[in-house]
Amino acid sequence: MRVASLQSPGSLTLQSRPVPRVQPREVLLAVEATTLCGTDLRIATGQKKAGVTPGVVLGHEIAARVWRIGERLTPGVDVPQVGTQVGLAPEIPCGTCAPCSAGRSNVCAHMRLFGTGVDGGLADFILVPEHALACVTPTKREINPSLLALAEPLSCCLRARGRLPIDPGSRVLVIGTGPIGLIHCALAVAAGATVMACGRPARLSPARAMGATRTTASEGEALVRDVSEWTGEAGADVVIVAVGDPALLNVAARCAGIGAHICLFAGFPLSSLARIDPNLVHYRELTISGSANATLSDYAAAVAMLSDGTLNLSPLLTHEFALHDIAAALDAVRTRAGLKVAVRPGLAPTAEEDASRTVPAPTLA
Repeated sequence: MRVASLQSPGSLTLQSRPVPRVQPREVLLAVEATTLCGTDLRIATGQKKAGVTPGVVLGHEIAARVWRIGERLTPGVDVPQVGTQVGLAPEIPCGTCAPCSAGRSNVCAHMRLFGTGVDGGLADFILVPEHALACVTPTKREINPSLLALAEPLSCCLRARGRLPIDPGSRVLVIGTGPIGLIHCALAVAAGATVMACGRPARLSPARAMGATRTTASEGEALVRDVSEWTGEAGADVVIVAVGDPALLNVAARCAGIGAHICLFAGFPLSSLARIDPNLVHYRELTISGSANATLSDYAAAVAMLSDGTLNLSPLLTHEFALHDIAAALDAVRTRAGLKVAVRPGLAPTAEEDASRTVPAPTLA
């Protein structure tokens, strides 16, 4: 089988490896699609090293199909039958640490992740050990594999959504119109909220397609004025920060209304600090919260929403590449050529393009 393996930081290699033999209490999945995100790009270029195992197969937004099931599974462990289309949640929680015991397996103290510490989806096949079988989630009906792969980012957004007071009539400001911000727009609109999206000019049309009724490319003071005008000076009820810029915290607070909630959804650079006017928090009685990763139940809910058509994220899928074109796929992420980029291992390479060869690593702009 072919795999895209990170041999060392910044050195992604397309290799040929034997298809894993399925041992007792293991399941082998045939990968149908893996969508890429900025984290994959940072890992591939060597910018992100923490938690990344040398030689690991990248890819954590995975759609697959059950291919082989090992014998002697533990009683009570339920595995979809061979041939079933499934999503694979990347988070493998330990289940015993304090966060897991408190229902916060999304921030497990001993978390392992497909695509960083465990071989991920940029391969023809992926082996799932028994302790991770709960990550395998069947679809309610067959759907586009690239769409199913979006269950991972959707699950993370659902985690945040469930902790925010977004109701019919709520005014929600989403700062950031990358794929994550666009998913937040879609979820808020589905809840009956009115949405304003702020982001790059090229991403405002997709935000409107996802249901935002107001869009702006304004920043700083200009954004505060836009939100004030949009809300009749009342401010937004919920502000979701989907861009990893610490300076946006104070901007978000200035855009927030009395009793509003601010969600810091994006990851921020290590050691970064944010400054905020404490009187905004005090006098407006603001609630500031964070949201990271997703639980397995969040992931199952995301797969259900996509497979039953409750939420249509198809407009986010703009590019599709074969596995042997992984360099071009990563470059499409780097240049923001579209929205979500999918890699389909089943698209066969020509003989001269086949593994093994080193993939030129894209550089960050």
